[in-house]
Amino acid sequence: MTTENLTHKFVAVLNEKIPVGSLMNALAHMSAGLSASFPDISALRFDSYIDRDGGEHKSISDHPFIILKAENSNQIRNLRQELISNNIHFVDFTSTMTVGTYQEQKDRTKQTPEAELEYYGICMFGDKILLSQLTRKFSLWR
Repeated sequence: MTTENLTHKFVAVLNEKIPVGSLMNALAHMSAGLSASFPDISALRFDSYIDRDGGEHKSISDHPFIILKAENSNQIRNLRQELISNNIHFVDFTSTMTVGTYQEQKDRTKQTPEAELEYYGICMFGDKILLSQLTRKFSLWR
């Protein structure tokens, strides 16, 4: 059996100052949004895994998914700007996207200047070498 070298990966960077339950919610929203908004879904390489009994485990990507931690919101803000500069597809999540209805969350986000947003996390997909360079200052989430 040969192993193909994959050139891309998923990376999430989460703010370690946010409670874990809130981070899991943010990660779920970001992952769903990243997949839904990616321009070429086939590049994400979602596939089914089949167990010995024939059970299907759908839509698991062949690409690695790395979870890193940021010390604070500003580190995520700076990474976000680097992703924009490098034209890397990403989805982020902020504190304005919590509490209340989705309309209240959208309104709160619209009323908040970007510099005042508290970032819970950011999730991206791209070239693994470039993403490794951009995220090297972050440590693995343990």
